[in-house]
Amino acid sequence: MSARGTVHLVGAGPGDPDLLTVKAHRLLSSCDALVYDSLVPKALLDLVPPGCERHFVGKRRGHHSVPQPSTNAVLVELAQRCRCIVRLKGGDPFLFGRGGEEAAHLVAHGVPVQVVPGVTAGIAAPAYAGIPVTHRRAGSSVTFVTGHEEIDKRRPGVDWRGLARSSDGLVIYMGLHNLRRIAEELLAGGLAAETPAAVIQQGTVEGQRLLLSSLAELADRVEQEAFSSPSIVVVGQVVAQRVEACCPTPAAVEMPIPF
Repeated sequence: MSARGTVHLVGAGPGDPDLLTVKAHRLLSSCDALVYDSLVPKALLDLVPPGCERHFVGKRRGHHSVPQPSTNAVLVELAQRCRCIVRLKGGDPFLFGRGGEEAAHLVAHGVPVQVVPGVTAGIAAPAYAGIPVTHRRAGSSVTFVTGHEEIDKRRPGVDWRGLARSSDGLVIYMGLHNLRRIAEELLAGGLAAETPAAVIQQGTVEGQRLLLSSLAELADRVEQEAFSSPSIVVVGQVVAQRVEACCPTPAAVEMPIPF
């Protein structure tokens, strides 16, 4: 059965609604169906037309989550009867957002797909805290990496000790749960104990918090000051280049009730 509509994999940005792209705004304003994640501000949901179908498929650690195969099935089903489907994802759909998996599934089922990139939290959250993720005086490379994988599994997907030797700066998504072990691995890989590090919680939105620390003390400080997800961790000399005076004001954002 051929698809009637197109699925647009749209990046919602890091939380501040003002960081939404013009193309994303246009699609949200004209879509027939919306499939959205947990970290999408209510202001963006309010952009869709009256009568637009809304489907919540969010995933959050420690909470009930919609399995990925169920999300894939919803998208394929909607494409059979709707013209414009927006699959709205926090940040960028192709950066730790499973957008590649969803795109491949849709194409395999004959559904046209378009990708609309979004501003990723790994750049925006440090920027709102005044931290540049690259800097001419602080190294020439940066690595975006997920900290969500269990470090103790038999064949870990992230070689933290290797990253300690090969990248000047690290931007770690979903890393708080494994932060102590990540820091231990980075130190074992050769990073100095005094390496600057930062954690930005609720980046770009009201309630944003910033923690500055050495790498050796980072996990203890996060526990002592009760930092929680969603947070971005930055490790490297770029943290020492922070310019407080240039920090934008985090947006007052209401998160939706996903029911």
